[in-house]
Amino acid sequence: QVQLVESGGGLVQAGGSLRLSCAASGRTFSSLTMGWFRQAPRKEREFVATMSWGGGSTYYADSVKGRFTISRDNAKNTVYLQMNSLKPEDTAVYYCAGPCNRLRAPSCDYWGQGTQVTVSS
Repeated sequence: QVQLVESGGGLVQAGGSLRLSCAASGRTFSSLTMGWFRQAPRKEREFVATMSWGGGSTYYADSVKGRFTISRDNAKNTVYLQMNSLKPEDTAVYYCAGPCNRLRAPSCDYWGQGTQVTVSS
């Protein structure tokens, strides 16, 4: 079993930046493909980004490509989501998930509790 705890959400103005963190425990983190997802009010949850276990491969949703960066520190069992040039439409609850079965259109086994990101215009 994997436990995931997100942090780093908050309120930011459009154009600003935030970095989300996800601390993992319970399994060998370094062997897991990890991902970030988000869910805006009255919308379905959507994929944001994934990173392979070794960190060599990443995949992003078109809506965040070039603005968001997923990274990981296996020594700290933590995966990050650096979010730059934030837009109001990025407002959502962001979830960390893993392990995921693939980079594109992933299915992930465990989910964190989510962290709220609000971008004001």
